[in-house]
Amino acid sequence: MPDLAQYEVWFLTGSQDLYGDETLRQVAEQSQTVAAALDGASAVPARIVWKPVVKSRDGIRQAMLDANADDKVIGVIAWMHTFSPAKMWIAGLGALDKPLLHLHTQANVDLPWDQIDFDFMNLNQAAHGDREFGYIETRMSIPRTTVAGHASHAATQERVGTWVRAAAGRHATRNLRLARFGDNMRNVAVTEGDKTEAEIKLGVQVNTWGVNELAEVVHAQSEADIDALVAEYVDTYDVDENLRPGAERADSLRYGAAIELGLRSFLEEGGFTAFTTTFEDLGELRQLPGLAVQRLMADGYGFGAEGDWKTAILVRTAAVMGAGLPGGASLMEDYTYHLEPGNELILGAHMLEVNPALSSEKARLTVAELGIGGKEDPVRLVFTADAGDAIVVAMSDMRERFRLVANVVENVALPAPMPKLPVGHAVWKPQPDFHTSATAWIQAGAAHHTVMSNQVGLEVFRDFATMSEIELLVIDESTTLPAFAAEMRANAAYYRLAQGL
Repeated sequence: MPDLAQYEVWFLTGSQDLYGDETLRQVAEQSQTVAAALDGASAVPARIVWKPVVKSRDGIRQAMLDANADDKVIGVIAWMHTFSPAKMWIAGLGALDKPLLHLHTQANVDLPWDQIDFDFMNLNQAAHGDREFGYIETRMSIPRTTVAGHASHAATQERVGTWVRAAAGRHATRNLRLARFGDNMRNVAVTEGDKTEAEIKLGVQVNTWGVNELAEVVHAQSEADIDALVAEYVDTYDVDENLRPGAERADSLRYGAAIELGLRSFLEEGGFTAFTTTFEDLGELRQLPGLAVQRLMADGYGFGAEGDWKTAILVRTAAVMGAGLPGGASLMEDYTYHLEPGNELILGAHMLEVNPALSSEKARLTVAELGIGGKEDPVRLVFTADAGDAIVVAMSDMRERFRLVANVVENVALPAPMPKLPVGHAVWKPQPDFHTSATAWIQAGAAHHTVMSNQVGLEVFRDFATMSEIELLVIDESTTLPAFAAEMRANAAYYRLAQGL
């Protein structure tokens, strides 16, 4: 899991030479205080790095180019402390290739009413300086997030922190290498997609390796390393007696450990941070990877089942955006429903591969028949996701664009025991209600595979969609079906026109 504190967001303050040295000195001092307030906020996970005040077209452009060139920099915050004529920003905004947050703030919280003179007014002009900047951003169609509020206020810091997490997610996709072991599940529509367009739009490299290349690495793992990992399993999880060393199914767990060791080393050596598998192409592997996939997701890797590389991208992105927060990001699938009137629930799961980080309870490690794929019974972790706020998000290829669909949900405690279901799972109530949620989801053509996150919420996905310039449809407490249908129609026209000739 990446440490977001390794990343930087540059803080650029706009002004101009017109004001003279004394005013510009105060601008620099006050902007450093604003940047420091954000940098010291616990809600902001990356470093906020103040840069000298920019006052000219060439200086602004060079600052943006420098930000582009620094791999540690995941975004830029811009604030117009004074009036900064926006034509000076055209070249710089045109050159910027990283996410932009427009912070609309000012140095003081309260106005010193009895002390205000024209020198004060000259210095504190963000109220109209930022409006000038907003005009040129909009005229140039610059994707950005605007945050208004004093930098010392918790709400402002939290909103900036959310954007920083989205910028980290954007940075992750632009540097993501994804390994597909085998192809997509045969005859399935939604797991397909345009991998070239994914690299153009998101920066993700999606390529395929034969599953037997992975199997060779799995089967080369040493007995000593397998012993050590099995011991870790026994210490970490509630391991069924029949899987423990020396028991009748111990070899199943040892093979699961070999899969984890081999898969982890293959990904690390190749620089991959996301991957897919499919039960239709297991080659020389004796089990469908279950336990290994679950543990890798818990460590922040992206994963998609049945070759679903788009969901693997989302799982990795959500994991990075939620780094350092309790909970996790996981492959999820709406599996079946509880349709009690007024208490409709969705039971989500997958064949094996649900991230145990969704739960704070100790998972049970077991082995059970899969019933599909024709291989040995695979080992897997069984648990129920914690009750609380969560979000499920899907990515679909809509030909001329990628579409994200997000549903805000509430995970609930398991209504009754499920002793016969040997897979990790979650149970949730969708917003605004089951009928609206399911109808809107299906009308949107949203995928049946999703990422579930109980670390981050809707706003971080809004910011990620904005900076990635991809469509986002939201299903939340305010959703109505007529308005949702109207938004889809408007989006269809917009995104087709936005492609150009």
